[in-house]
Amino acid sequence: MTRFNIDGERMLSDLRKLRTFGECGKGVKRRAFTDADIDARRWLASRIADAGLIVHVDPVGNVFGIPEGAKNSILVGSHSDTQPEGGWLDGALGVIVGLEIARASRQAGGPPIACVSFQDEEGRFSTLTGSRAWTGVLSLAEVDQLVDAEGLRFAEERKKASLIGPIREVPTDWFRSFLELHIEQGPILETSGERIGVVRDIVGIRGERMSFVGEQNHAGTTPMQHRQDAFQGLVRFTSDLNVRLREIVRPATVWTIGHVAVHPNAASVIPGRVDFSVQWRDPSDELLQQMRDIVHQTASATADAMRLEWHTSDYSAIPATHCDPTIVAVLERAAQTAVPNGWRPITSGALHDAANVSKLMPMGMLFVPSISGISHNFDEDTAVEDLVLGAETLAAAINLLTN
Repeated sequence: MTRFNIDGERMLSDLRKLRTFGECGKGVKRRAFTDADIDARRWLASRIADAGLIVHVDPVGNVFGIPEGAKNSILVGSHSDTQPEGGWLDGALGVIVGLEIARASRQAGGPPIACVSFQDEEGRFSTLTGSRAWTGVLSLAEVDQLVDAEGLRFAEERKKASLIGPIREVPTDWFRSFLELHIEQGPILETSGERIGVVRDIVGIRGERMSFVGEQNHAGTTPMQHRQDAFQGLVRFTSDLNVRLREIVRPATVWTIGHVAVHPNAASVIPGRVDFSVQWRDPSDELLQQMRDIVHQTASATADAMRLEWHTSDYSAIPATHCDPTIVAVLERAAQTAVPNGWRPITSGALHDAANVSKLMPMGMLFVPSISGISHNFDEDTAVEDLVLGAETLAAAINLLTN
């Protein structure tokens, strides 16, 4: 198969153009199905057509560029929607690199490469909505029932997909593998001075809603020894949990007590109830279950010690994903050639569309450094040289896979 090389300047030009759709200072506001998102997808569809690829827009608004007649392509891409206050590279880099690789390969007579921008990866309606629908994790009927924070239904919003192009199904068996280039969204590569991360795993995620219930009472007249303070229960739980989890976790493991609601949340009232979320992430499903046991044991012990009730609900579990070993080995070869001793194997602490696609075909990912480890923020950025290097390394890996 003929080898191909990408055009780094052309790729950067397209990437900067995509940034203008929803641009806000240094960042971007381009939520799924907003005007900025639809305009960006229409522009992307035009660039796909200009590249000689066939534009396909599926029923949920995923945009594909497919070589004519090809039914065994390598699919390369990511997502182009953003967080409410998003960076310009999260997802967008992978989409544009997918376009550039597909375009360059076609021009050189190389292997058939298709590109994609998945819809609503960032969760306006649900986590990884577009790729979950395309891979069958959610049926179209289930997706249509999703509602955003303002009460708008996905079923109504997805009608806008017809503004991008004709709607048609894109069978998953048209593709033999999936590759995604993404910014790291963390500090590891920059801190280590390395320029490429070869992803081996995407973490699994577990989460629960919990509550401690005590007794609401007067903050001035209730002696400390008589209090059943729900918020102090959360403080103790947090401290004890940190101690216990640090005994079993690994460098890639993280845990977070996120959303907290204190009732009645008044200066002169002892809190009678505190509701909170607990989330933990690791690439080992076995360790994630062990962590859940410790979370429950610690919460129960806290409630007993402080004379509180403890309640838990809404347990959710997203399994860990392991990248295809053959693709990982080829990505490592390409990285070693591009930057000898300047790359590392890495675990993704964030979810990606690649995790859903891996259920149907071999999958691999590359990371490039995030400056100061910042993402989901207007200040998100990556050095231009690293953007081009990441694209070139991914293209080199595809050349290895197909020759």
